Amino acid sequence: MSLLQIENMTHYFGGLRAVYDFSLAINPGEIRGLIGPNGAGKTTVFNLITGVYKPTEGKVMLNGENIVGLQPHQIAHKGLGRTFQNMYLWRHMNVLDHVKLARYSKINYGLLGAFLGTPKRYREEAEIEELANDLLNLVGIHHLADQLVTNLSYGAQRRVELARALATEPKILFLDEPTAGMTLEELIDMMDIIRHVHSEFGMAIFLIEHRMKFVMDLCERIQTLVFGEVVAEGTPEEIRDNPLVIDAYLGKEIET
Repeated sequence: MSLLQIENMTHYFGGLRAVYDFSLAINPGEIRGLIGPNGAGKTTVFNLITGVYKPTEGKVMLNGENIVGLQPHQIAHKGLGRTFQNMYLWRHMNVLDHVKLARYSKINYGLLGAFLGTPKRYREEAEIEELANDLLNLVGIHHLADQLVTNLSYGAQRRVELARALATEPKILFLDEPTAGMTLEELIDMMDIIRHVHSEFGMAIFLIEHRMKFVMDLCERIQTLVFGEVVAEGTPEEIRDNPLVIDAYLGKEIET
């Protein structure tokens, strides 16, 4: 059974059809990509799967369970983590606290333990801090742990968001344009980080990205979305050579 199975997912905003008959199967450890022109509906697909919106039609199965209708935090608890195209970071919090806060969805000491300050609470708090530091080290920004996120470069903020998503221990990680706004050097660094994360945790990854070098180098299979509908699916080589994809999105020369 696939880790994530999407069947005939369709969604309307009023009379506007945003996504039509979208289907996808992602197996454990697989890296998949979703590309398409601006306004094609890529982020809407992510939002439908992760519970931000409820699909008008179709099924979204995670580990064999239909998660349509669940809230985003419930879906995250079941093992689907994500980053966002527009980063949601808190200006008043430092880097370490961002990652620790994401981990609190997994705590077991409860309200009474927090109130009484039980040994279990202090033990779990120590474990959360250790994990958060490990994840910051993994994404290369441990030295920025005490910094407010507003003091960080755009590329470093993207790494904070990635570490925060990893803190929830996802079985599958959704990355919505993880290199948006980055320089070429930052893009290459992020590619190395994602490869390392994939190797370290073995999780499945589903990503949206405009930078073709990033998609073609990382993904095993890619879908192309145009006006909310998949027009092509295949390996990077098949997508690169597909006339429909070239006409709708890639153009005559692939952006590097």
